[in-house]
Amino acid sequence: MGLESLKIDDFQLHASSTKRYGLGAHRGRLNIQAGLYEDDLYDGAWCAGRDDPLQWFEVDARRLTKFTGVITQGRNSLWSSDWVTSYKVMISNDSHTWMTLKNGSDDLIFRSNREKEIPVQNIFPTPVVARYIRVNPQSWFSSGSICMRVEILGCPMPDPNNYYHRRNEVITSDDLDFRHHTYKEMRQLMKVVNEMCPNITRIYNIGKSQGGLKLYAFEISDNPGEHEVGEPEFRYTAGSHGNEVLGRELLLLLMQFMCLEYLSGNQRIRHLVEETRIHLLPSVNPDGYEKAFEVGSELSGWSLGRWNNNGIDIHHNFPDLSSVLWEAEAKKLIPRKMFNHHVPIPEWYQSQNASVALETRALMAWMEKMPFVLGSNLQGGELVVTFPYDRTRSPGVTREQTPTPDDHIFRWLAFSYASTHRLMTDASRRVCHTEDFAKEDGTINGASWHTAAGSMNDFSYLHTNCFELTMFVGCDKFPHENELPEEWENNRESLLVFMEQVHRGIKGVVRDLQGRGIANAIISVEGINHDVRTAADGDYWRLLNPGEYKVTARAHGYASASKKCEVGYEIGATRCDFKIGRPNLSRIREIMEKFNRQPIKLQVRQLQTHSFLELVLNFFFFFNTTGKTGLEPCVTYLGAEEEEEEKLRLLTKTQQKTPHVSGLRELYSFFNR
Repeated sequence: MGLESLKIDDFQLHASSTKRYGLGAHRGRLNIQAGLYEDDLYDGAWCAGRDDPLQWFEVDARRLTKFTGVITQGRNSLWSSDWVTSYKVMISNDSHTWMTLKNGSDDLIFRSNREKEIPVQNIFPTPVVARYIRVNPQSWFSSGSICMRVEILGCPMPDPNNYYHRRNEVITSDDLDFRHHTYKEMRQLMKVVNEMCPNITRIYNIGKSQGGLKLYAFEISDNPGEHEVGEPEFRYTAGSHGNEVLGRELLLLLMQFMCLEYLSGNQRIRHLVEETRIHLLPSVNPDGYEKAFEVGSELSGWSLGRWNNNGIDIHHNFPDLSSVLWEAEAKKLIPRKMFNHHVPIPEWYQSQNASVALETRALMAWMEKMPFVLGSNLQGGELVVTFPYDRTRSPGVTREQTPTPDDHIFRWLAFSYASTHRLMTDASRRVCHTEDFAKEDGTINGASWHTAAGSMNDFSYLHTNCFELTMFVGCDKFPHENELPEEWENNRESLLVFMEQVHRGIKGVVRDLQGRGIANAIISVEGINHDVRTAADGDYWRLLNPGEYKVTARAHGYASASKKCEVGYEIGATRCDFKIGRPNLSRIREIMEKFNRQPIKLQVRQLQTHSFLELVLNFFFFFNTTGKTGLEPCVTYLGAEEEEEEKLRLLTKTQQKTPHVSGLRELYSFFNR
């Protein structure tokens, strides 16, 4: 009926009595979660004010409904053990006259929970039609109280004039496959979409799950399979928690939608496809999904299928690089011994004995291979967008604002999704569980919500160029199939708007003086203590909010270059290219390596074609290999002509100050006066 998904409003829920407000009828929803510290507002069940067989929990469907069953849980709590072990069911059309479901001439008693979290479903022997339904507890855990979380199964009877039905109804005009897909069905759907749009799509896999299932990705691009210089790469992932299935279905819907809209000539979609390389990975944890799917939407509970087959939470299985970075900062090792970006993975994490999931290793290899610029992982159970850092900086603190150096752009990226979602920023919407994120514009810094070491978001930001956020796309982790069209409408615009943000900021190519792209060149923005690097072809993307920035490009063996780059308010990255050359010192070092640190013997007739830099190098080697001094021996050794003698005299003066290899820097400085 929609207690878990919030289709049933609070005012439709009633109870005989209530222990206190935070345990009122409005909290009697399947899978509702209590906070860490229970209070008067947000606790994990409806709890009766008295423990006797006269208590009841009531749902007003607001129209005639064919009721078919009830699902129950106990109270979600770290501190209490409360659940109902048996109950009766009563129905009414006017809320005054009630009829109890019968087993022959006796009242029908339904056996309920044996613990507080696993949902228990009871199907009625025969469906019953009514407007109101009550669950009447008859027995409960001996050491606890009457507490319940409930979902009602049933279908509204046809009534086009019903106001409440029309008010809650959301329809979609998109002709898509709105259903839950098994692993095989997901693979088949991806194949169908690929066949519909073969010129702009590609299916590939990034590895395997612990259970041996391939992790399939779906690419959408005008040149699938190729990285185009200057074109940013974007990714959506979903299903790292296998029981949070809405994100998985949203990505399957998105690939269908983009294919159909591209074929129909939708200019917005065509622009996205032609200017962006998009990757969709709908099921990071297919093993967990299959477990949740097997028991179904309502019975999977809050955690079944969350972990992979080894019991690992994939989303929080990445190396904790934020702690590595902060420790290096405290020791003042940055930038002397470590960079503020592309933080290396600790050796212990890469050992065979480390508790690292196969899925995590596959994700990391994928993230290192592709030059992703922006990404998001879709999760469920809430309505909020979170952004790094996900771990609190202060040890032992569970909640603390912990911003990255890119906090301003992260906040914008989060708001771009939340503000275009149909519900996230709606101040009048009901809180999913315990947090009113609408007051924060539907976004929050991850660490200020709850600390989590080794998150995918933090790893992506600190080890790659990609800015990663988490979208919690619905209160119900596993919505019923008939709710998928509404969830698609809730998220469709947000999914598109967020992808478009990959074109915000600056982009360009770093080349050498011969016009060749330089890989791994470092792009620094003044005032932001986090750099990015160029891809294999020398192209880069740097997400930035509107404003004017001083940007510097540097690479090993090259002189750095800086320029002012201005970012406007319109979508479309500002072009900011760099051309950098090698300084003399770097060239000297290269020549030394090339000749295995031995002097280069030049013939007199060849000297005209060699650079004076090589002459300097040979001169330096002459004094450090022969130990001789004076101009004549040097001229004889190098075979230099008379026109070089004046230059060698200058070198002789310098040699008296710098007779050893350690003086190379002084020699370099002398000839660049």
